[in-house]
Formats: sequence, structure tokens, C-alpha cells
Amino acid sequence: MLKEDALRWVMHMLIYWGFMLLLLMHALAGLITENLFADYVATLNPFMFLRDLFGFMVIIGIGIALYRRFILKVPRLKTGAMDHYAIIILAVIMLSGIFLEGTKIHSYSRYQEMVEEYGDADDEKELKALESYWVENFLVVSPNVKGPFDEELLSQGKELHELSCEACHSLPDWAFTGYAAAILTKPFALQLDRAHLPTILWYVHFLACFLGLAYLPFSKMMHIIASPISLLTNAVMEKETAHSANMATKQVMELDACTHCGTCSLRCSVAVAFDKIGNMNILPSEKMVSLKRYVANKDLNGAELRAVQEGIYLCTNCDRCTVVCPVGIKLKDLWLSVREELIQKGDWVPLVLTSFSFYRGLNQKELDQASYPKPLEGAWESVAGNFRLMNTPEEVVLLSPIDKGFKTEADRSIQGNTYSYCFSCENCTTVCPVVENFENPQETLGLLPHQIMRSLGLGVKDLALGSKMLWDCVTCYQCQEHCPQGVKVTDVLYELKNQAIRSAGAASGEPPGQSRQEKSAT
Repeated sequence: MLKEDALRWVMHMLIYWGFMLLLLMHALAGLITENLFADYVATLNPFMFLRDLFGFMVIIGIGIALYRRFILKVPRLKTGAMDHYAIIILAVIMLSGIFLEGTKIHSYSRYQEMVEEYGDADDEKELKALESYWVENFLVVSPNVKGPFDEELLSQGKELHELSCEACHSLPDWAFTGYAAAILTKPFALQLDRAHLPTILWYVHFLACFLGLAYLPFSKMMHIIASPISLLTNAVMEKETAHSANMATKQVMELDACTHCGTCSLRCSVAVAFDKIGNMNILPSEKMVSLKRYVANKDLNGAELRAVQEGIYLCTNCDRCTVVCPVGIKLKDLWLSVREELIQKGDWVPLVLTSFSFYRGLNQKELDQASYPKPLEGAWESVAGNFRLMNTPEEVVLLSPIDKGFKTEADRSIQGNTYSYCFSCENCTTVCPVVENFENPQETLGLLPHQIMRSLGLGVKDLALGSKMLWDCVTCYQCQEHCPQGVKVTDVLYELKNQAIRSAGAASGEPPGQSRQEKSAT
């Protein structure tokens, strides 16, 4: 994290160590600090000073977080409701604690409670001397005595203080944040005391701490616990040897380990698509937020589910996100698991039509062989199933159903209209690695690249858009580089894919790739 952004590292260290040290030394003082230090008293130094120092560290960390999000506006660092909740809860805990300390410093009722419980003096003059000394040196605001005080009275008060109070109370200015709050609110001290503000602030502080504790498992702050566990498990678990159930458990845990820091989004090779499309789920850090909702069985409407799918399937599996993740989440493996989970449910999307171009194809051996072709067939059927598929070279093609508008669509782009240069030399088909992969390619793929160019030239829409070659193209650009006529074969195939998807959407009256569940519900 330090290598990525020094300011973010400072922010994280201030919040984490400040809060953890407060938890250990202050919140759990009865269990930890008192056992470590025999003379521990919360109002003595160095404990009083350290408590304020740790709280001040958290406040500075929160300030840096707000500065980075709303002033610096770090690229691709997205602020969601969970980020707001975390900052608000932390701020309430810290500020209520600081002002609680400040109001207790100048609270006259708290001073009286202390004198009644620990004071040894019964004489009115002695009590007045002690009260005067505390008004002068400890910032107590009294309705009875006011300065300036004579030296003899203060000297007497000092003696009583040393006898009864000094063993438990250091000067309040060492509690520098609470002392500043006390000075700030001193003009209203008596009114605040009569309104029992110290008690109210104690309840606010106490309840905010418990609210934060209750919210912890449901917030991004859960990474305080989950991130170290994720780092440990990833250090000892190997995908090749671990049980599938253990891998699934680890991946669910990784969703909680995510700190939503945005480092992966800054390195994502597909993040430029977000700038154009605007789908937040293209960014890895935002995908993690959506996946937490999905895994928690929170209902996602059709548009939200398609947005998650698009974000998952546009991933190039370049692994840049994984190698920069500060908590060691295996993001590439997570995307593969989620992609398989979604498409096996029958949520067909055009982006999974090919069996070659995506990481899923490279990991075919790790997936269930029986169910592997199911989403490919379903996706193809949802997009191109209505178009005619030519299965044999001997089949007679009628030219009567020519679609004149079909060629016009391709002519709208500079790349697409190069199909007219084709004279069917078959160079594109000869060098195509997809064609070479099959013993009988035409039976599997339908039309081959040179035949698709010819069909487009003739205006036979069904044959061109019904070919599986469109979707099995690996976009290696071999065909385009070897074309003697300069036909942009791969780019033409892209144009035809877009036409097929638009045609499928227009025919069904719904966005292509809509799930079977949505169709049945409609």
C-alpha cells in the first residue's frame, strides 16, 4: 500500500493503529491496561495523554479519507453508502469521546462527585480552597467561586490536592484534544452541566461503539478481521490441491476481506471501458460490492444482474488486479467462479458465446465437462437461433430472401464496408486457427470466414448472422493481416455480431441476454 500511495498508507495506519490502540488501552482497560500497569488510572499520565493521542490519530486519518475522496477525487475511487457509514460511525465515536472528555473537565457536578467520594476535607474553608485550586488549574467552572484568587488560598488548595487528588489526576492540558474541547465549550459550561451533557455524551459514545461493533460484520470494516485471515489462507491453500468446498468458502471470505481501496480498479486493463459504458461493475473494486449483494441473496433486478454479468464477462483475466491487491485476494479465480455460477443458472449473455476467447475456455478442464457446453448453446440460441445455419457445402442457397438493408448496416462503418473487396480467395479461412481446430469445420461453424464475407456481399442476412464462426472467432486478426484485398475481416465480424445482437433484441422486445427466469416471469 505504501508503494502505491503514501498518503493512503498514512491514512490507513492512523485509523487502524489509533483505533486498535484505543480499543486495547481504553475500551478494554480493565482487562489489559490494568493488568499490565499496576498504577493505571485513566486520568493520569501517560495514559491520559496516550488516549488523546490515539484518538487524534483516528481523527486525522478520517480527515485524510475525506480529503482523498472529496477534494483529491482519486480516479476510479468510488464512494458508496458503506463508505459513508464507516466514516460517520468512526467520526461519532471519536468526536463524542473528545467532547465527553472536554465537558467532564469543566463539569462542576463531576468535581463535586469526586470530592464527595475521595476528598478528606470537611471544613468549608478547605473545600473552598480546593475548589479554587481546581478552578484555577483544572479548568473546572464553578457557580460559587471565581478568580482571580489570592496566593495563600491557592497554596492551601494545592496542599489538599496533593493530599487527596494528585495520585489520580494529572493536569488536564495533557489531554490535549479534550482540553481543547473544554476551552471551546467553557463559556457554556454551567448550562451544559445542568443539561447533563456529560451523561448524554457518555451514552452517545457508548452506543456508537456498540453500533459500530454490531455493524462491523456487514460493513467494509470487516476487513480488519477478514484481511489477515485471507492473507494466511492464500499463503497455504493451492487451487490445484484444495477441496472445492474449501475454495468456495475462501472466496466468500475474500469478499469481506476487500477494503474497497480501488487499487485494482486503477490497474484494470478494461477500466477504460467504464469511461465509455459507465457500468460500475466493470471496475474490480465495484464488482466486489455487487458480488457481496449477490452472494448474500439480495434480490437484483434484471438491469442490475445484467450489469454484474457485463462487468464479469468483460474481464480479460490479465491478473493485474490480483497482483496489486494489498490483502492478497485471488481476484482472477473469483471472477471465473462467479462467471460459471451465473451462466450455469441460465443467465445467457452474448459475451459467453465463444468457447475460445475467454478465460473459461482456457480452464475448461477444471469445470464440469457435462455442463460446460450448456451456456454456450443457450447463449447462441438466444442471439442467433432464429437465423438459418448452413450445415453442408452441398446445400442450395436461395437468393430470394435478400435483405438490402443488411448491407447498408455494414456500410455505415469504414471497416465494415471493406467486405465488398472480397473475391473469395479463401486466404482468411486458410489461416484461421478456429477453422483449423475442427476436422469438419463447416459442420461445426456453419459458414467459414470467406463465405461470411460473400454472404454479406450478396445480402443473405440469415446465413451470415446464423454462422457460429462469428462467435468462435478468437480475434487474432490473422485473417485480416493475410487478406490481399485489405478486407477488414475481423472488424466485419464484429459488425455482424453487433447486428445479430440488435436483431435478437428487436425480435424479442427485450435486451439480448435476458435470463430464462426473467422471460418466464414476463
